[in-house]
Amino acid sequence: MSDDNEPSVNISGGETGGGAAAEFDPATADTRAERVVDRLGELYWEKTYGGQDAFTCLVRTILSQNTSDVASQPAHDALVDRYGGLDRDLAESLADAEQSELAETISSAGLYNQKSAMIVGAAEEILEEFDSAAGFDDFVREAEPETVRERLLEIHGVGPKTADCVLLFAGGRGGVFPVDTHVHRIYRRLGIAPADADHEAVRAVLERDIPAAKCGFGHTASIQFGREYCTARKPACLEDPDACPMADVCDQVGVYPETNEVVDPAEAAD
Repeated sequence: MSDDNEPSVNISGGETGGGAAAEFDPATADTRAERVVDRLGELYWEKTYGGQDAFTCLVRTILSQNTSDVASQPAHDALVDRYGGLDRDLAESLADAEQSELAETISSAGLYNQKSAMIVGAAEEILEEFDSAAGFDDFVREAEPETVRERLLEIHGVGPKTADCVLLFAGGRGGVFPVDTHVHRIYRRLGIAPADADHEAVRAVLERDIPAAKCGFGHTASIQFGREYCTARKPACLEDPDACPMADVCDQVGVYPETNEVVDPAEAAD
């Protein structure tokens, strides 16, 4: 099973990838958002959330900002190879890293000067407050989720999505639905969140309307759905209205099959 927080293949990879069979029933959903996630449960497989090292997860998520897994994964691997020796805490290694050397190491992730500064700064801050990556890991797993989220957001370079990914993939916290570009697009396009909602407003709607136990799966499955069906420029419904498994629950905000036009939902609301 991949350690990526946004897997490029279907969640746990089905029966050959481990995880647990998804058990969802759209007919019993209390909200339209929950019905969508239950429908995704018919498409994809569920996995167990939590268990990743919190500092490593933080670094990995910073590397993934504004880039694809294809670009960020090699950067993560190179960083771990250079700084992640078993005899030293990764936070200590990165706090002491020469930024130019780190930037070169993670260059495949893009924005490497900016990201290297964020990573070194985060490592220094975490060492000062938590003494080690292990101490930070304990905090993420054991403190109140809102306390953890607020503290993560105080770290330079950590936005809501990064904080929520650490809570979900390292802390294993229920009720956390990180909002990336796919999630932001899909749930506004469906008409579940307001067309002009920002990422935080979309998150609030989803965490309100989807049971806590389904939020982690909803995040990863929605990303895969966005890659396979509800893409930014050519959603499946443009070719065939019946090609999308959400056709009967989607408002198609910003999607116009009759003209083959697609705009951001916020533009459709103007």
